[in-house]
Amino acid sequence: MPALGRLYAQAVGRSRALVLTSRPLARRGLPKVVLRVDDVRADPTQLADYQHLLGVPGTDDLPPGYVHVLAFPLAMAVMVRPDFPLPAIGMVHTANRVEQRRALRLGEAVTVRAWAEGVRSHAKGTLVDLAVTVDAGGEQVWRGVSTYLARRRLPDLPAAPADARPRPALPTAATAVWRLPADTGRRYATVSGDRNPIHVSRLGARLFGFPRPIAHGMYTAARALAGTAVRAGALTWTVEFAKPVLLPATVAFAVVHDGAELRYAAWSPRSRKAHLTGTVTTA
Repeated sequence: MPALGRLYAQAVGRSRALVLTSRPLARRGLPKVVLRVDDVRADPTQLADYQHLLGVPGTDDLPPGYVHVLAFPLAMAVMVRPDFPLPAIGMVHTANRVEQRRALRLGEAVTVRAWAEGVRSHAKGTLVDLAVTVDAGGEQVWRGVSTYLARRRLPDLPAAPADARPRPALPTAATAVWRLPADTGRRYATVSGDRNPIHVSRLGARLFGFPRPIAHGMYTAARALAGTAVRAGALTWTVEFAKPVLLPATVAFAVVHDGAELRYAAWSPRSRKAHLTGTVTTA
């Protein structure tokens, strides 16, 4: 699996002219490649550290969010390719969808594939999906689609349609309160390897329009999944990110049972503005 540190160094070098200057982005398609790595295995120490940080049981089942961590370097390798049309540094994670057929286990050898798809306009720039699949024993066990927003526009894309979807209503009361210290981004980066500057550096965050570092989207999403008490198994897990969590932060969280579906939300208790909303359904 590619080393994330080296990939971020490549991303910084490639993105500098695109992000820190007003140079327009070239219009070109997404890379027509599917990257693949075989015989990928979870690291026992990393898994234990992830479970401890996210507050999930220390079993040999891989949490769905940890599978994202395991596969993320390959998705990052797609984003730093010379033919990827958007700057990887500074992109904001806006949504995620995971479909898992069964729990993956520590010690299993898996095949990871990653590619980019679905580039489209957004009111604030350009959206793109990074798709990842994880196969075990010749069977696709896990599929994740992460949607990212680049705050730059690609020319010649059709205008973004108006978003007519109603925003999910927030629960009336919290069932838990997260108190996230200033080093939350650095702690998750140590576990996951994801050292995007907007999460670990005040200067890096300011360069991309944030007054302070923001929590990783997959940290808050995994924290929310842990709060639903759904454990690894067959499930579909979705999350939509709204207002970034500026660190340090106090975050209200609640889960609502809606038939076979669990709906969850995390929000600012002061402003009542949503940080994320999502659903979990189990087989």
